[in-house]
This record gives sequence, structure tokens and C-alpha cells, in this order.
Amino acid sequence: MQHSPKSHRILILFLLLVALFGIFLTVMFYTAVHERDIPSIYSEENSKAQRGSIISADGFHIATTQKLYKVVVNTRNIDPQKEELFINLFNIYSGIDPKEIRQRLHSRRGSVTLSYHVGPKEAMYLKTLAFELRKLKVFIEYELPNHQRVLQGLNIIESGEAREYPYKDLLSPLIGYPRKMEEDGYTRIYGIKGLEKFFDEELNPQQNKSQRALRDVNGYLILNKQSSIKPQIDGFNLKLNIPIALQARAEAITDHIKEQLQADEIIAIVMESKTGKILTLASSNRFDPSHISKSDYPSLNTNAIEYSFEPGSVIKPIIFSLLLDRQLINPYDMVNGHNGRYTMGRKTIVDEHPFSIISAEDVIVHSSNIGMAQLAQKFNGTEFTEGLSRFGFTHFSGIDLPYEKRGSIPSAGQLNNYLYKAITSYGYGMRSNAMQVLKAYNVFNNGGKMVNPMVVDSLIDDNGRLVPRQVQEPVQVIAPATAQRMKQILIKTVNVGTGVGAITPGLEVGGKTGTAHIARNGGYVNSYHTSFVGFANDKKHTYTIGITVINPRTVYFASITAVPVFKGIVDMMIEQHYLTPDPNAVAAAAVAQANKHTATTTH
Repeated sequence: MQHSPKSHRILILFLLLVALFGIFLTVMFYTAVHERDIPSIYSEENSKAQRGSIISADGFHIATTQKLYKVVVNTRNIDPQKEELFINLFNIYSGIDPKEIRQRLHSRRGSVTLSYHVGPKEAMYLKTLAFELRKLKVFIEYELPNHQRVLQGLNIIESGEAREYPYKDLLSPLIGYPRKMEEDGYTRIYGIKGLEKFFDEELNPQQNKSQRALRDVNGYLILNKQSSIKPQIDGFNLKLNIPIALQARAEAITDHIKEQLQADEIIAIVMESKTGKILTLASSNRFDPSHISKSDYPSLNTNAIEYSFEPGSVIKPIIFSLLLDRQLINPYDMVNGHNGRYTMGRKTIVDEHPFSIISAEDVIVHSSNIGMAQLAQKFNGTEFTEGLSRFGFTHFSGIDLPYEKRGSIPSAGQLNNYLYKAITSYGYGMRSNAMQVLKAYNVFNNGGKMVNPMVVDSLIDDNGRLVPRQVQEPVQVIAPATAQRMKQILIKTVNVGTGVGAITPGLEVGGKTGTAHIARNGGYVNSYHTSFVGFANDKKHTYTIGITVINPRTVYFASITAVPVFKGIVDMMIEQHYLTPDPNAVAAAAVAQANKHTATTTH
């Protein structure tokens, strides 16, 4: 029986369908049992948190952190016919010289880093370039030995962070400087000196950003309850008590007078007397933390706290106030000045300005070593050491900076000796730093209470919330009446004594000069430290100001070296409206000066 052509066609179609179905079942079975790489339905996004910034009191960012990126390309993926196009476009977007790009591309075959230090803005531009290069088909696939084909474009990878100091050497060495450390291929910043060191833990990043979640067809994260999310928490920002405007002008004053005096360094500190807030900590010796050279090494220390020295005559009001507080002397007691030369045992003490008889308070006003040496004998050794300790000379100043040197004082046993009492009473035989002396003098301008100096006002978290610093309670060192009496004596010292160069009409200004030989290799050399420490007040504001001049060469008297710096700082604070002189007192002083000039001319 013959089959019709139609029946043959139906049979062939049926067999074909059976074969196709068999192939389908085979593929399905193979897919079900064979291991294979299934694209993840989850995506992850990670980002490194950043180190916090240091911000001035008037809102300027003194130290900031910038993320760094490196740019990597696989040379095997660059179409040889389009290499020059790649080089020219990369030059335009990165600013790197074409010769350098070409040299790096030809340095090896495979993955090449074109730049290690790309900033955020440049990284954004280069990401745009990477997209455009793909559109222009600059990149081609290449085959691995296992026959897998690879296509990699231009990769911009987060590689680390860099610390930036937009104002260069401003506020150094107080700010300090950092160092870089590699952590799993990422460059982190850690503080080494200054505020960068003291607040390193607070400034450091708190938590990196991490997100793991389902992704949509475009690769974007779908955030829901099943997502794993860790927010980025950057380090705290530091808000300083120091405004840039005041600091920059104070630094200019120290620079100018350092040059005049040919000094090694000039240090100027301004503190709010009631709060202990440091408004200025200026040094003539500064450096750019971003570019430290070998010549900067002597300037890296904050010498306001890291340099100790024999303070000289600025210590006299401290000793005098302790004697007053214990009622061991009266300001009107008379003291024998011995006409400027006085021998105690084997030591002869000399005064620059000789007196025969002088009142106890004028021992301070005219800075008599002979008078002070005799008054100090009223102490026993224990009273002497306890008194200096109460004023902070055996302790750290409490300032929020690292590596402070606290100095030293003689022991109670030594101070039972009359010669030790004598030389210590006018600032020899002991050591202190400039901040300790300033803190001690602040007691006179703060009702007898001692407060700790503070550079940083508060911390600021990621949400902009202020975290105030913990402030130590003031300590009553001497009676308020004693402090007030000392204020009057220090005002008299400025008006008619060694500090006349600090007179500022309309303000309450007091202070004391100090000049001391520098000790080297167990002996004194013909070099000096000079100081002027005091206060400047108007009707609303009270400030304690300390000046230290290290090794002035043209002249060494504190009245000619340290006092002009103090006066320059006070005048600048008036210009900046931190102090407002009483206009009536200013007018009266102008009239008195005019009358004096007229009388002199007539005579």
C-alpha cells in the first residue's frame, strides 16, 4: 500500500518535533544537574569614612581631608588603532603629560596605574571619560588561556586620603602634622604632633559605609528590611577657640619683631581670663604641614609647652602673692635695697636699678632681685614648694596639646637653704614653660581662681551637633583680695615700673617683665630669654597675655623685646574689637599728653 506524499510530510514533521522535544529535555536536565555561575541578585556598595576637619572659631577650615583615587587600565584592552585617541583624551581629562601617559602604557603589558593621587573632582571627570571611551569602542576584549574573554575599561579606584592645609603655615606648629599609613592597600592619615596627635582618636573615621541589598535590572540597590546597611560616620570635626583673623595678625607681629631682634623665636599667647579659652597661640617659627622640609625641623615643636626655661623675674609676683596670702608681708613693708649690691654667703646679688630703701610692692614694680631674695626668706622650704605647686609649676598646664614639658622646682629640702630661696625667688634654679607661667598669672586676673587653658571649644559630629568639651572646675589658689591686690601692683608696674611700654589709655593693663640667662652645658651663656606676662581688660572683657622671646640678639632687656610684642597684640585686639578702651580715659590721656608736651616745649 503506497503512502501519499502528504503522509510522509506529516511523519517527518512529527519526528522533527520529537527530536526537538528530546533536545529540550536534555538541555533542561543538564541545566538542572550541572554546576554553573549564577549572577548574584545582590549588590554591595562600600565607601571609606573620612578624618574630621579642624575649624577655626570664625568658621574657616584649617585642616581638611580629601579622598584620593588611583586610575588603572589594562593595556591589553586598548585597541592599538585607538591608543593615541586614548592618550589624548586622558591628557585632556587628567592634565597628565601625553609623554608620561605613553611611557606608563608601554612600561608593561597588563594592568597599569596611570595615576595614584587623583582628587575627587578629577575622579568624577575620569569616570565620565571611562563611559565615553566605551562608547567610542577604544577598549576591546582579549582572551585568557582558559578561553575566557575579558573586557576591562578605565577603572577609578578609591585608594586613600590626603590631609590638606589651605592656609599653609597658619596656626602651626599648634595644628601639628600627620603621617600616612597603608591599611589593606588604602592610605590612612594619623596625627603625629599638635592637635592632629592629641585628638587623633576623635578625628579618625568612626565607621565606613557599607550597603548590601537586592538589585534591580539596572544594578541599582533596592533598599528594604532585608538590606544590610552601615552608614558612613566620619571623624569628629574640631572647633577651635582661635579665630583666624586674630591668629594671623598675631603671627605677623611675632614675625616682624623676631626679624628686628634677630631672635630664635617669639611666642605670643592670649587667653580669656574667665574661661581659659586660648584665643591666640602664635609663634614666629612655623611650617606648612603639607610640605615639611629638613629646614622646618626646629619649628615642629609647640614651644609654648614643649620648651622649658628658667623664667626669671616673671616669677616674682607669684612668690610675692604667696607671701601676701599667708600674711607674711605687707605691701608697705620697707626693704633694704643695699644700693644695688647685696652679698648672701658666697653669692652677690645685683640690681639693674639700685635702691637704698624700697617698699615691698615696689620690689615687684621695679623688679628688685635684692628685695625679692630677702622677702623669700620668710618662707620655709615646704611652704615655698607647696606654693609653687599650687600655682601649677609641678604639674602639666592641662592644655589640650601633647608632649608638654612641665618644668621643675627645687625640693623642699633645697628650699630650706637661704641661697636656694634667694635665686628661686627671682626665677632661677627652676624651670617652666610659657603656658604654665600664663596660667599662673591668669589667677591674678580671675579673682584668685586657676583655670585650665583650652585650644578646642567643642567637637562636631556627622550631624552637625556640638559636643562641648569637659571643663575642669576652677581652683581657688589665693584669696580674691590677694588677687585684687596683685592686680593693682601689676598695673602700677606698667604705669611707673618696668612695663611702661605696655600702657594703653582706656584699658586696665598690668604685667611683669622677666629676663633670664640661658643655661647650656651646665653653665650660663651670654644669651637670654625675655618675657612679659600680664593682662589687658576693658569694662566687659578680661584677657591674660603672655610673651616669650627666645635669644634676642640685638638687645636683651624684656622692656625692649617682650613688651613691644605685648603692646602690638593689645593694639591689634582693639582694632579687632576684642577690647574697647574707655573713651573718657582715652580723651583724658590725650589731654595730659598734650599738656606735658606744651610744658616741655615752654620749658
